[in-house]
Amino acid sequence: MDAAVETRRAIDAVFRIESPRLIAGLTRMVRDVGLAEELAQDALVTALSQWPETGVPRNPGAWLMTTAKRRGIDLIRRRKMAERKHAAVGYDMEMDQEAAVEALESSLDAPDGDDMLNLMFTACHPVLPTEARLALTLRLLGGLTTEEIARAFLVPEPTMAQRIVRAKRTLADAGVGFDVPRGDERDARLASVLNVVYLIFNEGYSATGGSDWIRPALCEDALRLGRMLAELAPNEPEVHGLAALMEIQQSRARARIDGKGEPILLNDQDRSRWDRMLIRRGLAALAKATALGGLAGPYTLQAAIAACHARARTPADTDWQMIAALYGTLMQVTPSPVIALNRAVAVGMAAGPEAGLALADALLNEPALKNYHLLPTVRANLLKQLGRMDEAHREFERAAAMAHSEREKALLLKEAQECVN
Repeated sequence: MDAAVETRRAIDAVFRIESPRLIAGLTRMVRDVGLAEELAQDALVTALSQWPETGVPRNPGAWLMTTAKRRGIDLIRRRKMAERKHAAVGYDMEMDQEAAVEALESSLDAPDGDDMLNLMFTACHPVLPTEARLALTLRLLGGLTTEEIARAFLVPEPTMAQRIVRAKRTLADAGVGFDVPRGDERDARLASVLNVVYLIFNEGYSATGGSDWIRPALCEDALRLGRMLAELAPNEPEVHGLAALMEIQQSRARARIDGKGEPILLNDQDRSRWDRMLIRRGLAALAKATALGGLAGPYTLQAAIAACHARARTPADTDWQMIAALYGTLMQVTPSPVIALNRAVAVGMAAGPEAGLALADALLNEPALKNYHLLPTVRANLLKQLGRMDEAHREFERAAAMAHSEREKALLLKEAQECVN
């Protein structure tokens, strides 16, 4: 391979790893996410021009930070710092330029962990709509390009670019502080952060559109963010609960699709292909979560449910009584029609398909599930277990018509056909 190509790949890899920390430190310096990202990109451009000749430095992250910092200082000296940036870092317009430079230099002494946590809270601020939080988090903390994010969420790249630009402008216009809030606001913001990471993982785990059943790259990005958050906020039980949930769910990745990319449902999976290391990591994170807060939060409860599956060597070993009880508790903590539907499945396995079908039927008039393909899917499976094949066939077909994923649609149509053969 050409040396220049190798160097370019090395630079790309280094930047993806280092960019979240780089942008976090720069955001603390300039108090502007957009400008921080611009400075980080400038440092990357400089690396692309210099490293092919000089080689990748021993500490590339420090090199990039120093380069970006010098670029920021240069901006102050050449443009005398725009009034908005002065206000953002808390300096008066009359302040001596050299004093401002010194202040910016000294502002880089805070721990990286603090910066990363602050950036996570900033990117997931409730002032942004959910889709903007997802995009900005993947951009700033996941290190993904706009093209990669657009492809992951099946939208045109210009649309995603506009979404990211609007998000950064919204944060600037709202004067969102680059820090972790306290008290009730902190709890609300932490819930937003966890929700964004969870949504990213779910989109990768069960794609809502397109031809793929799963999108492993999104799962990996969410898992990386979850692990990072667990290190940055080690005393928060739900942080560990979410990490546990994702670790255990991701452990099944290799067993969830066949060689042709077709989905394999849980009970049909070869459990020897489940990643035991990820399961051990997940169970350890679950133990941390329960030690800190018990089985009280929604992510910890979902992780406990996933753990029941992970501990079962065969489908017959699954403790469905425990799963049904955990879903009952989850319904009390965060009641929702989707959780109620999952509980119907668990009850159907624990107490028989008639009991499960009764719970599923009670959700037929639930507005939130009107176009949710998993409601007819659940009913179809329960009807099939009861031998009511004609009804099961109709429900599978109805579910297929609602499904957005092409792989899932094909699977449901196959199930429908099997009911009449």
